[in-house]
Amino acid sequence: MARPRGKIDVSCQNPRCRYYLSENGKDIIKSGKYKSTGHQRYYCKHCKTYFMETKGTPLYRKQLPESEIITICKHLVEKNGIRSIERITGHHRDTIGRLLEDMAEHAEQMNEYLILELGLTPFECDELWAMVKKNRKKLSQAAQLGLKKVTVGHTRV
Repeated sequence: MARPRGKIDVSCQNPRCRYYLSENGKDIIKSGKYKSTGHQRYYCKHCKTYFMETKGTPLYRKQLPESEIITICKHLVEKNGIRSIERITGHHRDTIGRLLEDMAEHAEQMNEYLILELGLTPFECDELWAMVKKNRKKLSQAAQLGLKKVTVGHTRV
């Protein structure tokens, strides 16, 4: 007798799948882990595609561990510059800049994560987004749209 499958909290990330981001009727199994990042890999039996647990988040395709990304976020909240964060953490400024860009694209999700998971106050998040907006001309269109959703003084708790 086969043992029952454990509950999987992710949904299919393929936009062409009929169960895309749907909890009902999904048939997803775990399919190993990525060696470089240690993230879980999943397989959707409906559309026959593989995807990573971090797809659609700022952590997608990042080689840095989550603890390093959290450290960089905390330095950004303290209004450290990109070059000073480079000296403190030892990561290249382009890596930090790309992380900042991805955070801006997913501003609403990052805001919730920073407040709920890291225990930051809404005022600290406002300071972070104000610093990101200061460098607005260097950001992509998607990042600018993400920042418009999180305006200074209007963060939710």
